[in-house]
Amino acid sequence: MSHAAFPTTRGSMVEAMTSSDADARRAAFDAILAVYWRPVYFHLRTRWAREPADAEDLTQEFFAAALHGDFFADYDPARARFRTFLRLCCDRFAARAARDARRLKRAGGAVHLPLDFAAAELELAAGAGDDAPDPDARFDAETLRSLLDLAVTGLREQCRRDGHESRFAVFERYDLAPHGDHRPTYRQIAEALDLPITQVTNHLAWARRMLRRLALERLRQLCATEEEFREEARALFGVTTP
Repeated sequence: MSHAAFPTTRGSMVEAMTSSDADARRAAFDAILAVYWRPVYFHLRTRWAREPADAEDLTQEFFAAALHGDFFADYDPARARFRTFLRLCCDRFAARAARDARRLKRAGGAVHLPLDFAAAELELAAGAGDDAPDPDARFDAETLRSLLDLAVTGLREQCRRDGHESRFAVFERYDLAPHGDHRPTYRQIAEALDLPITQVTNHLAWARRMLRRLALERLRQLCATEEEFREEARALFGVTTP
């Protein structure tokens, strides 16, 4: 990958969570929540064998605590990646809840995060017959999937905003639409969208590059240091920064 494909250094969302600016903290929290709520929920369902309703409550409580408390004060990037830190915090939180017969109170009793647990549960059920990975590996895999899902959303919005809907249409038909054993050919997509085949090739290559860039940009925001970002890019995406 070229140097230009990697995001430049910017303020970390983890660092922003300790900001005195409430708006900055909330924006950082939303960015962290968007990537990590589903890995946390699946972790509670698999490693901790929590029933869906209980896992939903714990996920809500866990992130409410992160939003309103000094949850990130103990994070030290020299000791662990943020992804590892968050998973361990989740384990401690679940263990404490298991020891405590009383339900943990959500911060202020007023926080309810709009998370699509029903869709997450369908995804979990769909993979129930597969060889179940280690719960920690599942956490990492769900983190990667969340990053890619958010990147796809960002790519769609960018193409719509810039008037490049045809680029996303090519990408969607070739890489996103379920095909089974019959992925459409470049020629079929070209005919369906009334494009030259060379344009289909160019659009697909551009969309894939941009998708990776968007995913890495979001990952960079979730890392506290450049070293952590390089490690995470290698661990999650299999790429090495220059």
